[in-house]
Amino acid sequence: MGAHHLDRQELDIDPSNLTAALIYLQNEIDDIRQDFTANENAFFLCSMALIIFLMQCGFAFLEAGAVRSKNTTNILIKNLLDSCIAIVGYWAIGYALGYGQSSNSTVNLFVGSSNFFLAGFSDYPKFFFQYVFAATSATIVSGAVAERCEFACYITYCTVISALVYPILTHWGWAEGGWMKLGITVGNQTDDPYHTTISLVPGLCICVAVPFPFLAAYLMGPRIGRFPEEGQEESPDIKGHSVPFAALGGFILMFGFLAFNGGSMADIVKPGEGNIVALAMVNTILCGAFAALTYLLWHYATHGKWTLLLTINACLAGMVSSCAGCNHMEPWGSVFTGIGSGLIYLALSTLMIKLKIDDPLDAFAVHAGGGSWGLISTAIISHDGIAYGIANVMSGKGAEPSVGRAFAQLGWQCVCVIAIVLWSLLWMTPIFLFLKKINRFRVTAEVETKGLDIYKHGEAAYPLHAYGHGWDDFEQIKTQRGHSQRTRTMSAHTEMNLEQLAEAYGRRTSVQHGVGFGKHRKASAYHNPSFFEHPEFHNNAKQKKNQLRREDIETVETYNDSPPPLDHIEENEENWT
Repeated sequence: MGAHHLDRQELDIDPSNLTAALIYLQNEIDDIRQDFTANENAFFLCSMALIIFLMQCGFAFLEAGAVRSKNTTNILIKNLLDSCIAIVGYWAIGYALGYGQSSNSTVNLFVGSSNFFLAGFSDYPKFFFQYVFAATSATIVSGAVAERCEFACYITYCTVISALVYPILTHWGWAEGGWMKLGITVGNQTDDPYHTTISLVPGLCICVAVPFPFLAAYLMGPRIGRFPEEGQEESPDIKGHSVPFAALGGFILMFGFLAFNGGSMADIVKPGEGNIVALAMVNTILCGAFAALTYLLWHYATHGKWTLLLTINACLAGMVSSCAGCNHMEPWGSVFTGIGSGLIYLALSTLMIKLKIDDPLDAFAVHAGGGSWGLISTAIISHDGIAYGIANVMSGKGAEPSVGRAFAQLGWQCVCVIAIVLWSLLWMTPIFLFLKKINRFRVTAEVETKGLDIYKHGEAAYPLHAYGHGWDDFEQIKTQRGHSQRTRTMSAHTEMNLEQLAEAYGRRTSVQHGVGFGKHRKASAYHNPSFFEHPEFHNNAKQKKNQLRREDIETVETYNDSPPPLDHIEENEENWT
């Protein structure tokens, strides 16, 4: 039985020593149970942390699909470095500031001061679990400043958030002795600190992201061509280059959110805890579903289109809103929380456009709207919330002080959110302004216009020379002995070899020069000068189109004055055919 085996002679004990034997066996059972409990909880934390870590892949695909092809490599390397920078910073000082203990009780209210570089620390499952949350908090910001953020700026804010700003906030809300976790006192009773903490778990991670996207996007300014200034021609919206990438990223994030909320239980072996984990996951997906459906129906009613990308964002906003109270509300509460988050996402996304603040991935609307609404709705519909308190008083099952405590809980959570926002702004505002002052905040207009991939990384996400092939449609194939096989078709459908592909992209029109006098040339299927891929080239496209029209008019006038010989036109037409 375990490591300590009792042989037959040890079992043949004197009845007078029966009590001692029973105590010995009970101790053995307790040791086994404790070891089993520790291992099972460690496995649970590591499993959930691995799924949460996969959210980095979701962010990478979502952001890559939402940016233009010329900036894909740039956004991907940022998501890669989020994980690398966060683990180094969190290992060195982040965990110590977040969960280290201080001998001074006053200092311990605000910051930890032990276990730097994990010295004297061995609870690695807890460290790994908390690390993936820190990495997630830093990742959210990159989407708001995509396609124009200087690489040095990214390295700076990622390091500061994951190693300093976020860990200290976690000490306030999660560590023993943190002032948010201690809670408040209502009357003669202390407000339930567990409830307060759960209302911020993992909503605290989401609340950290509330000010950052707005602040960074506001100070950095919109992308070139996103919001035309007065007197400039209206440009089309800047679109992402891959809807499938964005959709795949959204699905991965939805999957990760289930562990993001379910894993925050951090314990699985006590009776009933598995059911609480399942409840958190059910409420998480329900909130996302109601938010997505609410936005989808509104968009169809107002625009007549079933939008995919914005529905994904609304779904993520709903899952963000569930973070605060996923294990403290019944599934019916997800209807209230989910629909509210979908509408708030809609309002904030529209507001950002009205203010001309360019947030390519709606990071602020998703996380600020969803996270803030989740904290408020939890105080309303959780088991100890305002709705239950009022219903109990009306039915005679409760007392009025329970309603007062529910309102006090709502007020306390609002205080915590304000404190989180102020703390984040206190750190990042001067850092962003300093980087802007030394020209390390935003890339130059030329680099932004031509793309960050080549200039910053020397690696195009979709290099042209990687496409096409070297085969003709019909070609004699030589064997190893030098004999030619019969001519065969290379493909059932006509494909373009590399030379043809380069020619298609390089030529100006799809009609040979000099053919079709008196008519405007048809635009190439591969290179239409009227519709450039990037809005910042829109004016250039217009000028080029006008120039082509002027050339056609001159050609027509020349043709009318002295038309070319008929045999010359027929020869050109035959060659083109």
